[in-house]
Amino acid sequence: MNTPLSPALPRSAAWLGFGGLLPFIGLALTAFVDRHHGIVWADALVAYGAVILSFVGALHWGFAMALPAMPQALRRNCFVWSVVPALLAWPAVMLEPASGAPLLVAGFVAHIWQDHRLAGRVVLPDWYLPLRRQLSIVACVCLALGTFAVSH
Repeated sequence: MNTPLSPALPRSAAWLGFGGLLPFIGLALTAFVDRHHGIVWADALVAYGAVILSFVGALHWGFAMALPAMPQALRRNCFVWSVVPALLAWPAVMLEPASGAPLLVAGFVAHIWQDHRLAGRVVLPDWYLPLRRQLSIVACVCLALGTFAVSH
C-alpha cells in the first residue's frame, strides 16, 4: 500500500538526515583516535544516539496525528510505539557504552521493523524507508565502532 507522495527525497530531508550522521561518524572516529579520552567520546556517542532514537520514535506519533485515514487501532499502536524508543534510550545513557550502545542498536533495528510494518498499512513517501534504513545503518555501525574503540 506504500505509494509515492513525492517523487524524490526532499533536499531538506536529505541535508538534515545525512547531516545528522556527522556527530555519529565524528564521535566514533574520535573514540578511535583519542584513546586516552575514548570513554568520553563513547559516552557522547551513546548520548547522541539516545537523542536520535527518541526523535525517530516521535515520527510515529506524528504519523498517528497526521494521517487521517489511519485505522484507529493502528493509530493507537503508533502512539504507543512512539514512546518505546525513548524508553530504550533513557537507560542507555545511564549504562556503560558497552551496554548502552547495543541497547540503542536494538532500538534502531526495532524501529526500522516498525517503520516497515507501518508502511505496509498506510501511505508513506516513497523515500522514507530507504532514507530511514540508510541513516539507521550508519548510526548502528558508528555505535558499534565507537563502543569497540573503548573496549579494545
